[in-house]
Amino acid sequence: MAAVLLTGHGDMDKLAWRTDVPVPQPKPGEVLIRVAASAVNNTDINTRIGWYSKAVEVATEDAATAQVDSADASWSGVPLQFPRIQGADACGHIVAVGAGVDPARIGERVLVRNMLRSYVDFRPYECWTFGSEIDGGFAQFTVAPARETYAVRCDWSDAELASIPCACSTAENMLHRAGVGAERVLVTGASGGVGSAAVQLARRRGAEVIAVCAAAKADEVRALGADRCIDRGADLAAELGRNSIDVAIDMVGGPGFPALLDVLRPGGRYAVAGAIAGPICELDLRTVYLKDLTLHGCTFQEDEVFANLIRYVEAGEIRPVAARTYPLADIAEAQRDFLSKKHTGKLVLIPPQVAE
Repeated sequence: MAAVLLTGHGDMDKLAWRTDVPVPQPKPGEVLIRVAASAVNNTDINTRIGWYSKAVEVATEDAATAQVDSADASWSGVPLQFPRIQGADACGHIVAVGAGVDPARIGERVLVRNMLRSYVDFRPYECWTFGSEIDGGFAQFTVAPARETYAVRCDWSDAELASIPCACSTAENMLHRAGVGAERVLVTGASGGVGSAAVQLARRRGAEVIAVCAAAKADEVRALGADRCIDRGADLAAELGRNSIDVAIDMVGGPGFPALLDVLRPGGRYAVAGAIAGPICELDLRTVYLKDLTLHGCTFQEDEVFANLIRYVEAGEIRPVAARTYPLADIAEAQRDFLSKKHTGKLVLIPPQVAE
C-alpha cells in the first residue's frame, strides 16, 4: 500500500512517501480500515520534530532544528518506534475484521478514536495516541481496536469527517474537564482546528464565546459561532477587563499565558491542551491561589468524550471546516501550509483510493 513513513525526528526530510508498505492485518479485536481521509494536526508535526521532549523550550514553528532528546519525545514519554505511520485522524470504511469482531461491521463508514485506551487495558490517565504509539491514518489502510472504531451515519464528506477525531475531541475534552455551561468562555487560537472546534462546541453548550484570532480571520470565526473576536496581539485586560471570564480554553500558551489568568474571574477555570506559542510560561502562583483558580491539563479523555462527538455529528449539531485537501503524497506541502496559519479550520490529506 501507499503510506507516509516517519523515519526519525527532524524536518520534512524525515517523511518518506512509499508505495511498497505491507497492508497491516487486524489482530483479535481489531478492524482493518480503508482510509478515505486523514487531517493534519499539530501533534503530527510536534511528534515529527520531537517537540514533546523537555529539551525543547520554543514554539512549534521554531523547533524544527532544535536539539531533542528522543528518550522523551513522544506523547507517552518513551522513545517513538520508527518507522511510524503518523496521522491522528482516520475516516474510512471497515474492509476486514480480526477474530472476535462481528463480520457485519464490514462496510461501515467509521472514525477512529485518536486517544486509544484498549492497548492500556482502559487504565485511567493512560492512552496510546493513534499515529504515535500505533500506526495511524497517513496510509491507504490502517488497523484500530474495534471497540474504539465508531460507525458514523451522516451526509458529510470524508474530508469533513476526518476533521473530527483529534481536533474536536481535544476541544470537547477541554470543555468537558472544565465543566463549561452557559457562561463566558475565552478561546485562544480560535481559527485553528482545535480552536474553531472549541468555538462551536462551547456555543453548543450555551456559552458566550469570545475568540482570540488574527483580525483577518475574525469574520470566519464569528461565522462559526463566536460572539466576539479579539485580535491575538491585543491586551486582553484592556479589551475585556480583569476578572471578566469564567473559563479560558487555551491551545497557545507562550508569552500570552499570564494575561489569561488575569482575565479569569475568582473561581474561574483554565484548560490547556497545547502550547503552539511555546511551552515555557511565567506563572505567578499568587494569581492562582488568591483567585481560587482551577487549572486543567487535558490529554486523557474519558470514554464519553468521543462518544458524545459522534452523537453531535449525527445530530448535525456541529460542522467542521475543511479548508483544503491535498493528496497524501503532498504531506510536506500540507504541513508547511499548516504552519503558515493562513487558513481557518482543517487541512486534510487524501490517500490514493483503492478499488472496491
